Formats: sequence, structure tokens, C-alpha cells
Amino acid sequence: MSVFTDQEIAYLNEQRLGRLATVGAGNKPHVVPVGFRYDAKTDTIHIGGHSFGETKKFRDAKANPHVAFVIDDLASIDPWQPRGIEIRGRAETFSKEGSHLGPGYDEAWMQIKPARIISWGLDEDDGRSRNSRSVSA
Repeated sequence: MSVFTDQEIAYLNEQRLGRLATVGAGNKPHVVPVGFRYDAKTDTIHIGGHSFGETKKFRDAKANPHVAFVIDDLASIDPWQPRGIEIRGRAETFSKEGSHLGPGYDEAWMQIKPARIISWGLDEDDGRSRNSRSVSA
């Protein structure tokens, strides 16, 4: 059984861009947009990109695996209906096989194992209700 709800999985599968937050040297936060894929086999988020292994986000996650990842958009602007998912968890970095994410992706990639999931606006509500829970993948 997945740590994600059916609505969350559907949303993850229709999105391709999110924002990854890492913690760098001196506990300084760093947030960047990244490409991702939900992996149903491992129930994790896979993140990669061009020259990914040479990036600050990759180095940060390797040094401190505590990360947060947000995918969000607007289902409608009239009425205003934001929706999204925040995933907090631990990143594991890999230096090989990142090309499984798609053409042009670097061999380096990371996997996020969720520890906390917060979602909103995915149940065709007004975007105000939240589904927050701690999980273990």
C-alpha cells in the first residue's frame, strides 16, 4: 500500500516540475526547480536533471539528506483553487542510472523517501483543506 493517496498519486503523475529545498553549508537553505518522477515500485520521488551530479542541490543532499519537495499549481484562478503536495523526507543520492528519468538526464539522481506528506486542493475542494500526515516508506 502506498503512503500517498490515490488523488496524490494521480497529481504526481500529471506533473513534471517541482521545487527541491536542501540545506547547504552553514545551514543555509537552497530552493530550486527540478524535474521529477513518482516511482510506484518504491513509492518514492526520483529527481534528476542535466549535469545533476555537479549541482549544489546534489552536493547538499549528499551531505545532509533532509529535504523538502513541493509540487503545486492552480486548478483554477476563478475561483481561486491552489493545489499541491509537500513531501518532507530523506534523500538518497546515486551516481548511476539517472537516465531512467528521461532523455538528456544526467546519470546522477536522487530518491526521496517520504516521512511527512501535506497535500491540499486535490479533492476538488476549495484548496483550503489539508491532508497532513507522517508516514514511513
